[in-house]
Amino acid sequence: MSSIVIVGAGPAGIAAAEVLCAHGYRPVLIDEAERAGGQGYRQPAPDLALDMRHLMGSEAGRYNALHRRFSALAGRIDYRPRTLVWAVEGDTLHLLREGRAETIEAAPLLLATGAMDRIAPMPGWTLPGVFTLGGAQVALKDQGCLIGRRVAFLGSSPLLLLAARQYRQMGGEVTVVADTTGLAAKARALPGLLASPLTLLRGLGYMADTLRAGTPLLHGVTPVAIEGDGHVQSLRLRDAAGRERRFACDAVALGYGLKPETQLADLAGASFTYDPDFRLFLPKTDGFGRARPGLYLAGDGATIGGADAAEASGALAAHAILSDLGAPADAAAIPLARRVARLRKFQRGLARAFAWPVAQIRAQADSTVLCRCESVTIGAVRAAMAQALGPVEVNRVKAMTRCGMGRCQGRVCGPALQEIVAAGTARDGAAAGRLRGQAPVKPIALSAAGEAAP
Repeated sequence: MSSIVIVGAGPAGIAAAEVLCAHGYRPVLIDEAERAGGQGYRQPAPDLALDMRHLMGSEAGRYNALHRRFSALAGRIDYRPRTLVWAVEGDTLHLLREGRAETIEAAPLLLATGAMDRIAPMPGWTLPGVFTLGGAQVALKDQGCLIGRRVAFLGSSPLLLLAARQYRQMGGEVTVVADTTGLAAKARALPGLLASPLTLLRGLGYMADTLRAGTPLLHGVTPVAIEGDGHVQSLRLRDAAGRERRFACDAVALGYGLKPETQLADLAGASFTYDPDFRLFLPKTDGFGRARPGLYLAGDGATIGGADAAEASGALAAHAILSDLGAPADAAAIPLARRVARLRKFQRGLARAFAWPVAQIRAQADSTVLCRCESVTIGAVRAAMAQALGPVEVNRVKAMTRCGMGRCQGRVCGPALQEIVAAGTARDGAAAGRLRGQAPVKPIALSAAGEAAP
């Protein structure tokens, strides 16, 4: 028997479940995490004495409200935490739940899979002590610990300032916040950022907090290397004036914004198109979240928009499901669609203000590791392209070099690989192609895959 299935219990998935429950449905809500909330509103373990109100700051009210709303859904949804959806075949979802293989028929299916950090490779980024920006926040929220005593924050993301603020609040020393995008680019992006003035003001507040704390805040930097003998010991970069600077640290939080987690959408039959603002292939949906008949996408797993947009798009996709199931049109859907469009316009402004460092990636030396999982260097990728006969795109390079064949399935190295291939073939990111999704989307035991086989 088929059920309405929602994958992901962040703001988008919770909002969708609320709408469906209000109309008499009991959706299945599947989440890989142990507790609902998604990455941004992650809950600590019950026995961890962590002051989330202090940690979340101005977002504490929304954080608490979301978890109250989720608690109110108890008994009205089929909630399945600690459950990985590792494959999709037609309407069948293959699950791994606490080590046991299961399947469920989903009709319709709403994917609210969220996003992960987008990473640009550089010398030393594989050293112990280098974390993604999101990983640094997970360590703090989920385990109540810091990734180091003296942490450098590097990349191009509004989350740099937020994460640095949270680390200072929890007693950590932030040695530098280094942004690779210059102030002039941020000024040019201002019209788009005005689409959400309150969020813009919040970001400016984080910047002011950093300056008041006396933390060096640099814009327009060029990363040179993360240095250390067996572990991180310093971050070396060139500032906007071209001066080389070194900051002592024992950990680096690295991030260049977010990229949607689209592997399940790919397996479920969504179509993709290249977005030049984000420089990513994104799944195509209509204005209400429909990707194809029976498949709906919401939240950052469809298009990066932030928590507010995720929540609104989750509710909007639920209204689309109801409409497609024959329910009367709901007047609430139209203002939701307008809100989602406005908030995603803001995120496009952020994509320009905190730019993906195309030139930095393309200028990396051959010796820089591109694929951590398979230890493939940028030089190996360039050599493979030079030897290839005929058209070259990312999946062919993957087959020749194993770049993207490791545990992460290209989720980490994929965006940078796309830029290296585009540069090596004198084409744009769209022509370089995208890594095709394949099951399992995350590592699972062979025994579990065997149990799921017909």
